[in-house]
Amino acid sequence: MPFACGECHMILNDGVDQCPHHPSAPVSSDWTGYVIIVNPERSEIAKRLQVDKPGRYALKVNIR
Repeated sequence: MPFACGECHMILNDGVDQCPHHPSAPVSSDWTGYVIIVNPERSEIAKRLQVDKPGRYALKVNIR
């Protein structure tokens, strides 16, 4: 299962264990929910998640 960033919730590609936008943020494979943001400026979900870049995001990331 791919990792998700604990800061921005971006789902990282397989084999990547560090967020390109938040290199010092923790990552976790314990996440739930999946959303693809295509146009953050027009997306209500992107606004609620505070996302400003297109991509794949987890709705909830559990950091231990």
